[in-house]
Amino acid sequence: MTLDVLERPAAGDPAGTLLLLHGRGADEHDLFPLLDALDPERRLHGVTPGGPLALPPGGRHWYRLAGIPTPDAGTFWPSFEALSELIDGLVPPLVVGGFSQGAVMSYALGLGRGPEARPAALLPLSGFVPRVEGLELDLTGLEGYPVAIAHGSLDPVISVEWSREARATLTRAGADVTYNEAPLPHTIDPQIIPALRHFVTNAVGR
Repeated sequence: MTLDVLERPAAGDPAGTLLLLHGRGADEHDLFPLLDALDPERRLHGVTPGGPLALPPGGRHWYRLAGIPTPDAGTFWPSFEALSELIDGLVPPLVVGGFSQGAVMSYALGLGRGPEARPAALLPLSGFVPRVEGLELDLTGLEGYPVAIAHGSLDPVISVEWSREARATLTRAGADVTYNEAPLPHTIDPQIIPALRHFVTNAVGR
């Protein structure tokens, strides 16, 4: 499976890669402006792929809904494999983030491929750690691992409890979790962009 990908080149030799994954019903254009917001100096190569599925009510999707926290395995795995192939070809260190379904895929890519293939940092926004048949989450080697989680406490689509659970799980495993919660619905809080920018900068070792 080949993904449609938008790329924003670094200003010079890339110091790493920032990969952002859109949510359900959006596409590769949705989070593209966030690349400059999180990396205004363009030190990183920016990448925003589009989900491979076209499903109701429109737009692109990474998997078919089958409840929370259980994506449909038949559609999840082809997306997971295509994203794994994509990130294996990107310039490290790699920060992987996303919103909603994109956050779910970020957790899967960060925790489901083993420590040796783990991105340098995770940036999941308004998502949940997926439970999918065949996906073995590896929580070893997470001491000091940078993860930035954000979620709206009024989210009617994906309850904030899922991000709270992820924070607790990752913190117990030793990860360095930055957590932000605001009284917002299913959206990215613009007020946290400076903190996320700082997170990305630190994650790539500046």
